[in-house]
Amino acid sequence: MRVPTSVRLVLLLVLAAILSGCGYNQIQQKDEAVKAGWSEVINQYKRRADLIPNLVNTVKGYASHEERVLTEVTEARAKVSQINVNANDAQSLAQFQQAQGELSSALSRLLVVTENYPNLKADQSFRDLQAQLEGTENRITVARGRYIQSVQDYNTYIRQFPVNLTAMMFHYAPKPNFTVENEQQVQQAPNVDFNTAPPAAPAAPAPRPAPSQPAPQPTPTQPAPSGG
Repeated sequence: MRVPTSVRLVLLLVLAAILSGCGYNQIQQKDEAVKAGWSEVINQYKRRADLIPNLVNTVKGYASHEERVLTEVTEARAKVSQINVNANDAQSLAQFQQAQGELSSALSRLLVVTENYPNLKADQSFRDLQAQLEGTENRITVARGRYIQSVQDYNTYIRQFPVNLTAMMFHYAPKPNFTVENEQQVQQAPNVDFNTAPPAAPAAPAPRPAPSQPAPQPTPTQPAPSGG
């Protein structure tokens, strides 16, 4: 028996209303927000990776014998580029996060070494690269923070009733997220500027003045005895 077109249209409208009321459309929106956030995270990490070869070559021109630190940065960058991360897989995301953390540590050690080379620090190319790296670290922090929030929003939403029934029906599972050992890592970018001077020591307190002594009172003179 063939169902009339008008009946099928009504059934589709009813089904759409049911899905909308159960959060299906909102799941799609939040899922797309997570995907967009992840794309921005990858974009900023790639921006940092693209800066590293020029940074290493510039440092090598002034400090070629710092081979160990230069090699660490190059190897850490290569390791990051070899990871095919799947943001929906917790183990893959953890490996990606660990590799990026190792690269951040290697970059920090490299920048510490540059403090020993005043000519390098004065080089305009190095200063430009350092400024770009600092800006990229800020962008990475912002992108990661937004991604963490979007994943938390998505995961919270699909666990709510009756949305959880819709999520199970269409196989929408909770997504893994970045692990943050320190909340400040989400709110504050790593400091890549090592030109700040240490804080000055507090000044010694001024000596207290000695208490003043009262002025001596003049002794009253006795009248001379009159002669008799």
